[in-house]
Amino acid sequence: MFDHAYGSYMKYAYPADELMPLSCRGRVRGEEPNRGDIDDSLGKFSLTLIDTLDTLVVLNKLDEFEDAVRKAVKDVRLDNDVVVSVFETNIRVLGGLLGAHVMADLLRQQGNRMQWYQDELLHMAKELGHRLLPAFNTTSGLPYPKVNLRYGVLNPLSRTGTESDTCTACAGTMILEFAALSRMSGESVFEKHARKAMDVLWERRQKGSDLVGTVINIHNGEWVRRESGVGAGIDSYYEYLMKAYILLGDHVFLERFNIHYSAIMKYISQPPLLLNVHMHNPTVSVRSWMDSLLAFFPGLQVLRGDLKPAIETHEMLYQVTKQHKFLPEAFTTEFRVHWGQHLLRPEFAESTYYLYKATGDPYYLRVGQSIVEKLNAYARVPCGFAAVQDVRTGAHEDRMDSFFLAEMFKYLYLLFSEKNQLPIDIDDYIFTTEAHLLPVSLSTTKPPCQGNISVRTYKEDLFTHSCPSTETLFPNNPSFAKSIRDSYKYLTGVGRAFLYRVKLVAEVSQTPEMEEVVPHVVQLISPPFLGQTVLTAGPAKFGMDLSKQEHGVTSPYTACGPIDNAVELKGRIALVLRGDCMFAAKARRLQEAGAIGVIFIDHREGSNSEETPLFQMVGDGDSTEEITLALVFLFSREGAVLTSALEEHHNVDVLLLPKERQLGCGESQKESKGDILHFIVIANKSDYITNKRSK
Repeated sequence: MFDHAYGSYMKYAYPADELMPLSCRGRVRGEEPNRGDIDDSLGKFSLTLIDTLDTLVVLNKLDEFEDAVRKAVKDVRLDNDVVVSVFETNIRVLGGLLGAHVMADLLRQQGNRMQWYQDELLHMAKELGHRLLPAFNTTSGLPYPKVNLRYGVLNPLSRTGTESDTCTACAGTMILEFAALSRMSGESVFEKHARKAMDVLWERRQKGSDLVGTVINIHNGEWVRRESGVGAGIDSYYEYLMKAYILLGDHVFLERFNIHYSAIMKYISQPPLLLNVHMHNPTVSVRSWMDSLLAFFPGLQVLRGDLKPAIETHEMLYQVTKQHKFLPEAFTTEFRVHWGQHLLRPEFAESTYYLYKATGDPYYLRVGQSIVEKLNAYARVPCGFAAVQDVRTGAHEDRMDSFFLAEMFKYLYLLFSEKNQLPIDIDDYIFTTEAHLLPVSLSTTKPPCQGNISVRTYKEDLFTHSCPSTETLFPNNPSFAKSIRDSYKYLTGVGRAFLYRVKLVAEVSQTPEMEEVVPHVVQLISPPFLGQTVLTAGPAKFGMDLSKQEHGVTSPYTACGPIDNAVELKGRIALVLRGDCMFAAKARRLQEAGAIGVIFIDHREGSNSEETPLFQMVGDGDSTEEITLALVFLFSREGAVLTSALEEHHNVDVLLLPKERQLGCGESQKESKGDILHFIVIANKSDYITNKRSK
């Protein structure tokens, strides 16, 4: 299988970056129709060749390896005028060069091969590292998502540098390659920048839930997408925390990983599912489908020593593959296809390998066999292996990504091989997220740098306080894994009943220990209420600070559409329905319209302050310093009281202030330090909502 895939690339595509297996030719950027961001992996640097180099050694194809290294040294150039993904170039090309250098150096030391080798791959890796460094020229230390290999980021010729956001995994998946490059080359600058990016992500985690979002602003560190999970956009950030500890020996990374892991198991894990949640409100799942990239997570759990949930999730994934032949790019909690593509991704094979290594259960050999059989039956074509466009139809797509050769065959070969059949001791290495091999001996190359973000003291179980070892806690007894798997083999036939169970689990999940929220109130003070109607409200992190009567400063984001009734709003409080865009965007528009305060009402019917924890409204990514409005948030039930009062009395005076300073019985308005703000009601199709573009 490998010979067919690699041989087809070398015959039909090299020196192009990728093979087009249906067309039997190479994919050259600029010569084929543009595929958008997907093409940012292509840098005219023979991507598939470099990504495959250390796989050749693992598969004991040493002649082919030496020949491929010669080709890479002779043909590959890294100064091309091409805009590439920093993330993809790091894990595939820099990682590929480093892994291949480690293998070449090992073979050279053994005395039989590579005697001509003079660290050329390491020199290429160092050159590439310097070409990626301009991406870190941001105020936060988080890297730009793209860089021009020749001109960097800010050069007028670079055609990049306008991006403001990057994914968490994109910024947090640099430390292994960059630290390895620093320790192999003696230049500390690479590790320094990668550590800084990791520090920023850790510092920006949601302190109440200990989760991170999916997309972050590279200039101010504010979250752009607050959805949190273990799949696309975040996956390898968690992976690199754990593996950075293993590779570098720095306990700070392990402590951070364990804190994140506890949060994942508390909020995201709904065994055997892993469902995305909102990082600020993690007790409710935000979607009912999963993406295939989360298939790596059972393998990461094995590394940590948490075998039971790893077995559960892996078994669930296996049931999905049995139903659809491959893992669809995304699938629902009922195991239906959400996105039908299958790009020959290796994550399921990766977790299968780790579970077999941890348990010794031959069941996982049979799982591996099924992967091999399905690849040959449904993905093999005359010129290689082709991605599946839709698992429901079996139609192919004209692509064979480099990770198929870098990862899939490596994990499958290791799964079926005995340790004494390998040309290297695989236990001496840690796999990067692209399955490139870095020696764990790097931890002794130089003393690890001190992490500059301290972690809080926390209480954990045995795993947290020791170097993970599955063997001390779970003996290599296949019956242990079988007893867990058997509980989940019924899943494909359960359908909606299982979906209800997932919903129930989400509803009874424990509420996180959130950041302290000072309750505010909306107090109706005009007749006939006279202060006796008090509605509990949540505050905002931006706008007027009602406890100090000062202007608040908070984080930023994007804007909503224009306000249609600005004339009626001037000098009044606006009543706004939550939904569609961010709180800050709405507040900014309403302030421009002349409003002096905003009361947001939750769009979720029946929500109330007695059953739902209060939260602080946060910014939207743009500066909020100019927002001086008084801002509070009412849940649906409290909002209904207010709208009922408005319907009956049309114009109501309200007081917005911290709860401890609400008017007491008999207290006059002048005795309060809060601001009395008049409320305006604009009837629009029987709604008391001035603008429905809110979050």
